[in-house]
Amino acid sequence: MPMNEICAIVLAAGESTRMKTNKLLLPFHGRPIIAAVIENIADAGVDHILVVLGRFRDDMNPLLGKMTVMVCFNPDYKHGMVTSVQCGFRHLPETAKAALIFLGDQPMIPGAVTRQVIQTYNHAKKGIIIPLHEGKRGHPVLIDRKYAKEIANLEPAESMRVLIARHSEDIQEVETGVPGILRDIDTKDDYRKEIKLK
Repeated sequence: MPMNEICAIVLAAGESTRMKTNKLLLPFHGRPIIAAVIENIADAGVDHILVVLGRFRDDMNPLLGKMTVMVCFNPDYKHGMVTSVQCGFRHLPETAKAALIFLGDQPMIPGAVTRQVIQTYNHAKKGIIIPLHEGKRGHPVLIDRKYAKEIANLEPAESMRVLIARHSEDIQEVETGVPGILRDIDTKDDYRKEIKLK
């Protein structure tokens, strides 16, 4: 499948409550965390990257305006991550056949993982592709656009696990060997550990 038919949705609308600051603009080896996430996605050859913003929209726009990304604002960001996934799916380009769901605080996922997930989608003919590390599920999860309506109908209190649980027959898992797919940066301790790991 051509790369322009797969879009990345980067969830960056959270309130960073545990970090007590906009964690996505913290430096991560020479560039902000969110920039590192976007660069890793672009490194995988994904042409369309859509960043979903929320509370820190005004802080993020100057940086994102310098990058080759699309941006949308989720007015319901306080109601949970599902609302940001819904916002992302509403703003997918017409050419997109599937979307990769990334967390904005996972700069440790290399482009090779994204390429592996896309290759699995192209060959497995399944609608949901989930990367694994030692049998544990991580990100990015790829979801075929055929699920867009069902995603739109999820309740804010629900998680994407609800959708995934309904369609176990349409899931293909792929072992990546990359532990970073399981980790995100929620706290200052998480941040310090990730800075030291690389």
